[in-house]
Amino acid sequence: MDFKLSGRTALVFGGSRGLGKAIAEEFKAEGVRVVIVARDPTRVARVAAELGVEGFSGDVSKPGAGRTLVEQATELLGQSLDILVTNTGGPAPGAFAATTATTWQSGFDNLWMSFVDSIQTVLPAMRQNRWGRILAVTSVAAREPQPGLVISNSLRAGLLGLVNTISREVARDGITINALLPGYTNTDRMAELGVDDAVMGPKIPAGRLGDPKEFAALAAFLASERASYITGQAIAVDGGFLNSI
Repeated sequence: MDFKLSGRTALVFGGSRGLGKAIAEEFKAEGVRVVIVARDPTRVARVAAELGVEGFSGDVSKPGAGRTLVEQATELLGQSLDILVTNTGGPAPGAFAATTATTWQSGFDNLWMSFVDSIQTVLPAMRQNRWGRILAVTSVAAREPQPGLVISNSLRAGLLGLVNTISREVARDGITINALLPGYTNTDRMAELGVDDAVMGPKIPAGRLGDPKEFAALAAFLASERASYITGQAIAVDGGFLNSI
């Protein structure tokens, strides 16, 4: 299917591994000029060369990084961004009693302010061009709180409200913004945590972990012309894991 994305430009946060890498690869296959960013400069350079995209290192958790990274990507591409994918790692796990002001602030900077800063930076050009796609990769924890993830549960739920609010302000400018909620997916991170089909499969109606390519396919569709009437939504890719409707 031709998503009519050829020649578009995209910045993918966390694009050197897991879901971010899968999205970057899918965009590249659709003819998008892609820039990936992640913390590890060696890994970013290797993955960028592997995928045939641009890449540089950066830490979205640092104050003001969202704006800086968008500006760097714009300069590298020589034109404004059509597509922004915000994709950051989750805050430190733990129960509420174990949290501190420092862990809350760190989670807020990483998840919330990187999202706000980067969107405020891309919106002027998107509005001028009368076209834009913003995809927020978050988690099923945004809809159903997961045990031991109090900071993630709280901030991610708030982001869904922000996504919907922004969508109402920019829809007339030809810009869509949606949240993508991955469930348990077969990424390096899950392998590092010892989560596999044997562990989680019985708890997921589909009976298995998701494939990153399945998640990336949704991202490509939502970035396409065909999805121009879909905005302000939170869409789960979870094999039926969520119980809510």
